[in-house]
Amino acid sequence: MADQEEAMTGHGRELAKAYRPADFEAAIYERWLAADVFAPDGAGSRADAAKPPFVIIQPPPNVTGSLHLGHAQRTAVEDLMIRHARMHRRPTLFLPGLDHASIAAQFVLDRIIAADGETRACLGRDRYLERMREFVERTRGVMLGQQRRVGASADWGRLRFTMDEDSAKAVRHAFATLWRAGLVYRTEALVNWCPGCRTSISDLEVTATPTAGSLWSIRYHLIDVETGLPDPDAWITVATTRPETILGDTGVAVHPADERYAALVGRHVRIPFVDRDVPIVADQSVDRAFGTGAVKVTPAHDATDLETGRRHGLASIDVMTDEGAINERGGAYAGLDRFEARKRILGDLTERGDLEAEREHELVLGRCQRSDDVVEPRLKVQWFVKTAPLAERALEATRSGRTRILPERFEKTWEHWLTNIRDWNVSRQLWWGHRIPGWYCPDGHVTVSELEAGPPACETCRAPAAELRQDPDIFDTWFSSGLWPFSTLGWPDATPDLERYYPGTVMETGYDILFFWVARMMMLGLALTDEAPFETVYLSGLIRDPYGKKMSKTTGNVVDPLGLIDSTGADALRFALIHGATPGLDQRFGEAKVENARNFANKLWNATRFVLGARPASIPADAPRRAPDDAHLGIAEQWIRSRTAAVVTAVDRAMADFQFAESTRVLYDGIWSEFCDWGLELAKIRLADDTLPAAAREATWWTLVEALDTYVRLLHPVMPFVTEALWAALPHGAGDPELLIVADWPVAPEARDEQVEAEVDAVIELIRAIRNARAAAGIEAGARLPIDVLAPDRLTGTIDALRPAIERLARATSVTRHATPADLEAGASAGNLAVIAGELEARIGTTTSGATSVATSVATSVATSAGRSAAETARIEKELAEAEGFLAAARARLANEGFMAKAPPAVVEGARARAAELEATVERLRARLGR
Repeated sequence: MADQEEAMTGHGRELAKAYRPADFEAAIYERWLAADVFAPDGAGSRADAAKPPFVIIQPPPNVTGSLHLGHAQRTAVEDLMIRHARMHRRPTLFLPGLDHASIAAQFVLDRIIAADGETRACLGRDRYLERMREFVERTRGVMLGQQRRVGASADWGRLRFTMDEDSAKAVRHAFATLWRAGLVYRTEALVNWCPGCRTSISDLEVTATPTAGSLWSIRYHLIDVETGLPDPDAWITVATTRPETILGDTGVAVHPADERYAALVGRHVRIPFVDRDVPIVADQSVDRAFGTGAVKVTPAHDATDLETGRRHGLASIDVMTDEGAINERGGAYAGLDRFEARKRILGDLTERGDLEAEREHELVLGRCQRSDDVVEPRLKVQWFVKTAPLAERALEATRSGRTRILPERFEKTWEHWLTNIRDWNVSRQLWWGHRIPGWYCPDGHVTVSELEAGPPACETCRAPAAELRQDPDIFDTWFSSGLWPFSTLGWPDATPDLERYYPGTVMETGYDILFFWVARMMMLGLALTDEAPFETVYLSGLIRDPYGKKMSKTTGNVVDPLGLIDSTGADALRFALIHGATPGLDQRFGEAKVENARNFANKLWNATRFVLGARPASIPADAPRRAPDDAHLGIAEQWIRSRTAAVVTAVDRAMADFQFAESTRVLYDGIWSEFCDWGLELAKIRLADDTLPAAAREATWWTLVEALDTYVRLLHPVMPFVTEALWAALPHGAGDPELLIVADWPVAPEARDEQVEAEVDAVIELIRAIRNARAAAGIEAGARLPIDVLAPDRLTGTIDALRPAIERLARATSVTRHATPADLEAGASAGNLAVIAGELEARIGTTTSGATSVATSVATSVATSAGRSAAETARIEKELAEAEGFLAAARARLANEGFMAKAPPAVVEGARARAAELEATVERLRARLGR
């Protein structure tokens, strides 16, 4: 047989005996590149220009990063959608890109230059940016190469970078447009300040960290109204977790209804160490149960305090430097690191007798995602975008259905965020990024210009360009990323790509950045292009370890996707990641899932090898694929074709509903559990039957080829490499391309033969039940025994047609069909094993010619009682209990009003049919026990 050879020759290409993905994945990717099939307008594209484009603009990974499981999962999901659309001949654009990752890149480069004894400050802005460009040029190829290994079929000719010239032009134009529309302003505001990175950072970049800290109670002495001096015997005790910010206090606040302090409201206290007299104010924001019920107010270093200070006209005094030290306003503590200053202040308070108490206190500290420094709230002059009018348009887009969010439950989160949105701080005090195009003249006037060289003069006083100074800040990375769906297509210029491929079709990203990125893309897209930037937002979940824990290097549970690709292939990784990908939900991931996916690919590989090797001699090796001859199809072949059509329909439904995990489940079951486990086994019998005419065996073989052709097409978006390799070995039909990646998606027949499916399924269940009964009775696997079958009239033809299959697969010497229970009982021996499988009932003989050892084995291992063994009774009772359980679940489902109201009619009808089948099974099992 050809399946014993080292390689199998199919449609002009050899199929190796062993499935070794490392032997062909790289070569296949190079074939795709050489054929120019990734671009919608590439030389190898078969797209129908009349169809609507399908567009995914890839969420750009960091240019300095390396592939992790999250990247791999999202790339796999995006590529699945792209390949599926491409096979429908839609002009398909998968536009790749890289993010300059401003703060992340600077953090990495700062560590590199520190190892060389250099700092950002000593290099200066120009030299530092030169080093950064060199660094990025070395690293950008790493991520791109890793995405190719996952199989991303992206249009690499359209690769974009958030710091390229086109992006810079788009950023300047966008900001200037918003400025002219009155949607941009510059003011002093409280920001998240990272002393390590020395910049303000977004809320997304702040990690909330539960911490065991302390709550200190400190005495602030009241000012004697007559002397104007602090009274050593009169004070108010305030509670704080940050004693170092005492130096910036400008008030003390208590709750208006707190009777303990009612008499003190309006009095003044002196702030220790800085000799500042501040008022005691009453404010609703104070929590009377926190600490002493009196809190210090530091408007420059706390968001709540800033609001309190504004309500009561309190000054805001910043006492920190950019590096996190105490500045000149801190008196004797100036120059000390903030935490060293805390120690000194507490010591000095103790020495003065004003540290009243200290107790343990659980608090949540904000830490910088990059440097792990404790984030310091600070007042800074920053640029802001007014978000309320932009958010309203984004909300209208989702409310009207122009853009939908999947899963739909996130629309509530979307509504909450965008209806409570605050203005967006777009300033960052870094060097690597798009510099804010704001220019200042000596008189302080602001001019915003989209010209690369800056404005020719101040718009207010006409001061010449030579006297203008550009703002040193850069934009928040999310600003340039917010323009990504259209800046990548040439906006603000009216390019052919922008006209053809905008708005996009799907934006896939993580649910954790729905607000931080998706909302900004929606707001800016509508404001600048007057269109929502995409039709559907598909939110992926996070990848966790098998126990549901977050993956991190600290816990040692990180899985390297590239290592998995090396050992099991990209297809196995893709299948495992997509198989667990439910929109909006985290997935647990372990290497066992990848190994199972590899076994699945191996199963399909070996099945294809068998089919190629089983080609009847009457079919030429280079014969083009053709449909099997209906006139020569047996019921098994009809079942294979109908079940294949059912899989096409189910996959189409799952893909349309964005249920990609469901599509992999359907394919896994259809290919492995149906086609390989049963379809091939049934077909082998006809292929090996030399008494059949050649036309019958040819029809069987073409049925198998047809099924494989369909399955590799369906599976291609999930497992592109192995399916492309198998496609190359299979016969092709007229009009089929050389490469599967641009082949047509299969179309399911208008009607399946559900009667044939039910009849063959009944026989399969019978064979499965016979195997289980033999195993339970301890019958040797190789023993062949006679079988008597009771079948209803509608299944008699199927039993007769599949008798050779039942004999082979159930290890039977003969299969005798009976029409009535009486005939079955009369034809079977009293000690035979009883089997009930749906509408079919069988008896397995315990003796047969040449198998006396079987009778001895059964007789000694199964104690009989009244003509029936106790073991058999227990088995039937177990089957009855299982059937009754399934029946109860089926009835409960039909009694569920929600299910009956929402499920499609076909699903409801299927549930009813299943309940009826289970009722019949329960009745037969009960009758068998009664007999």
